[in-house]
Amino acid sequence: MEKIYHSNITIYCKNNKMYKEAPIGSSLNEIYKMVGTPLRYRPMSARVNQRVEGLDWRCWHPKDIEFLDITSYSGNRTYLRSICYILSKAVNDVFPNAQFSLKHPVSRGYYCAFEDRREVAQADVDSIKEQMQRIIEADIPFVLHEIRTSDAIELFRQRGMEDKALLIETAGMAYTSYYEMDGYIDYYYGCLTPSSGYIYSFDLIPYKDGVLLQIPDWNNPNQPSPMIPQEKMFMAYKEHLNLQKMLGINYVGDLNREVRKGSATEIIKVSEAMQEKQIANIAEEIAARYDRGVRVVLIAGPSSSGKTTFCKRLQIQLITNLLHPVGVSIDDYFLNREDTPKDENGNYDFESLYAIDIKYFEQDLMRLINGEEVDIPSFDFTTGKRVYRNQKLRMQHNSVLILEGIHGLNPELTDAIPPENIFRVYVSALTTIALDGHNWIPTTDNRLLRRIVRDYRSRGYSAKDTISVWPRVQKGEEKWIYPYQENADVMFNSAMIYELAVLRKYAEPILSAIREMDEESAEAYRLIRFLRYFNYIQLDELPATSLLREFLGGGNFSY
Repeated sequence: MEKIYHSNITIYCKNNKMYKEAPIGSSLNEIYKMVGTPLRYRPMSARVNQRVEGLDWRCWHPKDIEFLDITSYSGNRTYLRSICYILSKAVNDVFPNAQFSLKHPVSRGYYCAFEDRREVAQADVDSIKEQMQRIIEADIPFVLHEIRTSDAIELFRQRGMEDKALLIETAGMAYTSYYEMDGYIDYYYGCLTPSSGYIYSFDLIPYKDGVLLQIPDWNNPNQPSPMIPQEKMFMAYKEHLNLQKMLGINYVGDLNREVRKGSATEIIKVSEAMQEKQIANIAEEIAARYDRGVRVVLIAGPSSSGKTTFCKRLQIQLITNLLHPVGVSIDDYFLNREDTPKDENGNYDFESLYAIDIKYFEQDLMRLINGEEVDIPSFDFTTGKRVYRNQKLRMQHNSVLILEGIHGLNPELTDAIPPENIFRVYVSALTTIALDGHNWIPTTDNRLLRRIVRDYRSRGYSAKDTISVWPRVQKGEEKWIYPYQENADVMFNSAMIYELAVLRKYAEPILSAIREMDEESAEAYRLIRFLRYFNYIQLDELPATSLLREFLGGGNFSY
């Protein structure tokens, strides 16, 4: 029987709900034009059967395709990786063989610095920026290569890229992909745009001892996000980076090497000791200010930042300073679910300040401060109702009231209390370990993985459930939490060098349960691929008081 060869395949474009016949082997870029260029902004990448691919990727079989521009999380990541590649290439052109690292987000941009601590003058920044612009205007292709990992290791070491060589050597994948642009090679764990000409908006300005890379604003992609000073956040990052440098663990490859050597226990002990030291210092500062009138400690931070465990450990340290802590969770003052405000899409907006019964909270707060006994409510997240469990609290002569919740730093919540009576703490998981010198780890990924594991273990939510609400959580954080973070008296970084190596074992099976046809599978697939870079660290290595126990269980504290 004669075989029939089809020259076309059927594509379904999810952006405009259109079926289209396309020549077999068409690139995503070519298909985008065939389906009528449905996006407002230029596409950066595309989701193909729930897997994000670069626009040079070719289709050989029928596919569902959703094109992604810079206003989507995945498209934005593609843009960011591409501009970082251009920045790294420009630095290499202007300062050949310089060790230049992309450190971490801060001030609505991305802090980068030379490893030799050279002083970066305005003229240096101007030279780098001008070279970046030349690269963009030249529209140089980003060429993707895939080779055996052993060959990639040798290639990176020949180019002096030991951080990348060690990463892929210890991760253990059989093949490795890397990009080449005009003879300059680099490694990224996600796709890039097809060429440098896709980048249309950025800025580069001097910042501290390095530079700040600014990328397009979410709300106005045609211009870079304005720089907002975040001195306290920068110092929180710097403190942890200095510890990592002392330990010789700057990148994930360094961590994997130490795990293979059997040194994980020492790394855990140092990380945990650093956190305990920070908490003890914060308690001592509160005790010093208690003599000057502080009676209320506000603890705030985004989802899964470890606020609850921090609060419990802080209370222990306050007792050693002869203070009596009285802890209250702001979450226990949620409105009953049916009374919760809704967002523009009709979903309950649990991130809103007004999901809290502010009037009732203020009433109990003032009664406690005035020395009255108060029956504190609890919120049952299963039923969505406020309940009472005879949890009665009263302030003593040496008491300090500890209020913990995502809105703790919002002045509207405590405007009845004089500012001099308040001490503010901001808690967040500011991930400082990076995959390599050009691939940092987003703090949101760290927190999302924590939440996926915790929600599955203790709240009965699947990874699909958690991932589906995460964009709304992030949107709420941008509106209700981040604007107040620099108002804190101190900033506590709850991230630990080793934690993603522990989370991997628990997150992988939960993420793998998401079906390929589910919308959330794209994010699950990305996280699984990311976690593969970490060698496993076993849970039994962690102390019972570890902040990570809040998400993994098995600790001394009850939640």
